[in-house]
Amino acid sequence: MVATRAGEFLALHQRTEPGDPLVIPNVWDAVSAHAFAEAGFPALATSSAAVAAVLGYDDGEHTPADEMFAAIKRIVRSAGVPVTADIEAGYGLAPAEIVERLLDAGVAGCNLEDSAAGRLKDAGQHAEWLSEVGVAAGDRLVLNARIDTFLYGDRSAESAVKRARLYVDAGADVVYPILAPEEVLPDLANGVGKPLNALYRPGGASPSRLGSLGAARVTFGGGLYQQAAADVTDLARKIGRAYGAR
Repeated sequence: MVATRAGEFLALHQRTEPGDPLVIPNVWDAVSAHAFAEAGFPALATSSAAVAAVLGYDDGEHTPADEMFAAIKRIVRSAGVPVTADIEAGYGLAPAEIVERLLDAGVAGCNLEDSAAGRLKDAGQHAEWLSEVGVAAGDRLVLNARIDTFLYGDRSAESAVKRARLYVDAGADVVYPILAPEEVLPDLANGVGKPLNALYRPGGASPSRLGSLGAARVTFGGGLYQQAAADVTDLARKIGRAYGAR
C-alpha cells in the first residue's frame, strides 16, 4: 500500500508533453490541502515556511519536529491525494527516524535540503546521509533532493549538476535546484537525468514555460501561503476600518 502510493506519485513525474509539467501546490494546513485537492490537483506538497508560520514559528528549522510532523499528518488526512512533505534538513533526526515519522504521517515523498543555518553542507557527506534515508525508505518514499547552490553557492549550473549527480547516485528520485534561473534549466535537466523540480515565482516563467525548459515538476514554495496571508490581512483591515475599535 505505502510503496504503491509512492510509486504512483513518482509515475506522475513522467510527462509526455514538455510544456505539461506536474504542478504541485504547496499547502500549509488541512483547509488549504482540501481546497487544492478539490480543485483537481493530483498531488500536493507542504511548505515548511508556510507550516511554520501557521504554527507560530520562523522558517529555518525553528519548528519542533513533533509539531511539524503532526501538521503534515493533518494535511495528509485532509488531502486525499499523494502529499510530499518539506522537512527542511531533517530537524537533526537520524535517517531511520525521519523515514519512520514520514511513513507514520502517510506521505508519498519528502523534500530534503543540502544547507543548514544559511550554509551549504559538504556535498559528499550530504550524499551519504541521503543514501541512509533512501535505504531506510526503500521504495516507500519519493526523495526530492533540494540543491541550495543558487541560494548560498556560486550559482552556476555546473555546481548544481555536480551536487545533483551525487544525490541521484545516493538514491534521490527528483532534484530541486531552488531559485535556479530559468535560462539554466535546460542544462540542469540534461545534466542530471532525473526529474527536475522548478520553483514558480510570481512574475516569472509560467509552469508551462518551466516545463518546456526541462522541469518535470513545478512547486510554489511559500508563495501561495503568502498570497493567502496577504488576502487575510487585507480582509482584516477592511473589517477593522468598518467595525474596529473607535
